[in-house]
Amino acid sequence: MGLTYKDSGVDVDGGNSFVKRIAPIVRATFSERVITDIGGFGALFSAAFPEYEEPVLVSGTDGVGTKLKIAQLTGRHDTIGIDAVAMCVNDIVVSGARPLFFLDYIACGRLVEDVMVDIVRGLAEGCRQSDCSLVGGETAEHPNVMEPNDYDIAGFSVGIVDRKKIINGACIAPGDLVIGLPSSGLHSNGFSLVRKLFFDIKKFGVDKKLEDLDRPLGEALLVPTVIYTRSILACLASGIDIKGLVHITGGGFYENIPRVLPDTTAVEIEKSSYEIPPLFSIIQKEGSIEEREMFTTFNMGIGMMLFINAQDADRTITRLTQEGQHPRLIGRVIPLQKERVIIG
Repeated sequence: MGLTYKDSGVDVDGGNSFVKRIAPIVRATFSERVITDIGGFGALFSAAFPEYEEPVLVSGTDGVGTKLKIAQLTGRHDTIGIDAVAMCVNDIVVSGARPLFFLDYIACGRLVEDVMVDIVRGLAEGCRQSDCSLVGGETAEHPNVMEPNDYDIAGFSVGIVDRKKIINGACIAPGDLVIGLPSSGLHSNGFSLVRKLFFDIKKFGVDKKLEDLDRPLGEALLVPTVIYTRSILACLASGIDIKGLVHITGGGFYENIPRVLPDTTAVEIEKSSYEIPPLFSIIQKEGSIEEREMFTTFNMGIGMMLFINAQDADRTITRLTQEGQHPRLIGRVIPLQKERVIIG
């Protein structure tokens, strides 16, 4: 027999089996707007939005960075897909957009079917939590480019918002308040620093038990990113005027907050206004990391920030609490200072 594609490291039959296994998982996320089944060359989605005066599509793409290495070290792959969805839908809800659908791209050195199925289970769960459809994706084997057990994920989401309801921070003004929504941990940022600290320098294993952590290190690092879309959209649906939103991802407080602020404003954050989870304190202590570096690299326990009028604070906190969040009033907007973000 002549040379085959499988001889080069690509298992077409395995890929077909994988698609059959994930089909029911993916279909379970479909809304009535999904027109095509999986397996086509493109996903078809109904774009009729009569309830919107001037519908605007909002798109986002992201990955989960080197958090993937933690999944591979622990052998648990069913939550990393939640992170992939969260990183995208949390970005587009910042504009006030409702997520519509999500696509993924998974590259791997070798298609390990059970691992890939677990990843898709996580993707489907993330879509369920954000009320969007997992309309398609692509899985590609890259033999000799990636190690056999390596994989990487990229995600792509599209949402919709009425043009007149776009949130862009333009109306934020001194006197406005900042409400923080707690994170579940590191979410999907800062893992290159964390891995270097814990695994390269300290030589810890993923089963290491550290004081103040209620679970082994690997499990604590792998906790999936919180998806905030339902809570934010519920506030907007109830008529709350959210003037700005910030998804705290790479760049932490110092780099993300200014992205939504008008040029004439700054923000004061009171770090004692909420409880910083122990994991961040452990990282800071073990690595002798300066506080500014911590607030630049990590979310420090706050995954999403809302900017609101002071008179709307109680109402907003009540609505977010009803949605299962634990909101905290963490800061206020002030006139422009030498620094755009002041943490004290």
